[in-house]
Amino acid sequence: MINFYLFMSGVIMGLIAAVPIGPVNLICIRRTFAFGPPNGFVSGLGAALGDGIFAAITGFGLTWIAQLIEGYAAIIELIGGAMMVWMGYRTFVSPPVPRCLEVKPDQEGTNLGRAMISTLALTVTNPVTLLTFGVMFASLGGLAGGAGSFHDASFVVAGVVAGSAGWWLALTTVIGLFHTKIDENAMRMINRICGVLVAGCGLVVLTHLVIKYSSGEGPPLSMSRFERVQIHAAGGLGMTSPLF
Repeated sequence: MINFYLFMSGVIMGLIAAVPIGPVNLICIRRTFAFGPPNGFVSGLGAALGDGIFAAITGFGLTWIAQLIEGYAAIIELIGGAMMVWMGYRTFVSPPVPRCLEVKPDQEGTNLGRAMISTLALTVTNPVTLLTFGVMFASLGGLAGGAGSFHDASFVVAGVVAGSAGWWLALTTVIGLFHTKIDENAMRMINRICGVLVAGCGLVVLTHLVIKYSSGEGPPLSMSRFERVQIHAAGGLGMTSPLF
């Protein structure tokens, strides 16, 4: 029974991470309208895997990886912001009807793979998600009375992936009901709205970085920070999970 509670606490975490509207949601919604539920759902799976990666880092107590991500947070945010601007631009200028390549059987697997990789990359380049999971593990990880092993933590991580994937399945299934009813003009409007919003999110991230570092508030990626991470990693895996 404790495994069920651990799994369900992970499902709740996955839903909390996936449900709020953000760039990934907009991209999945747009792809579902344009190419159908399979493409939108696979795009969502990329985000679910990204959530699972952050959940594993937190749940298994891989603090040396967490510190490494924290040490390069500015670079990661820069990459993530640039990716959002680029993907927003591509969405804005994309044609209102699916390209022929998107529906060819021999290209379907490749395009679905690219759809998943793009949202996975967008998810893992958001270091704030790692902090979010740290808070959620500390607050929700004790629903089953506390977990004390990698076996227990694995149920929570599996629940995170399942909860996130379940959200994407439900979202793309509902939106898919309107997929065939969207005409060219409506699709063009969806592309432009989603493109502007996604690119806008990227610009907000980049602007925040510029303001933070121009005011001197942002910590530089100094060698001392890197050395601290290396020293911590050299001393072991640094296993300190909120669940243990």
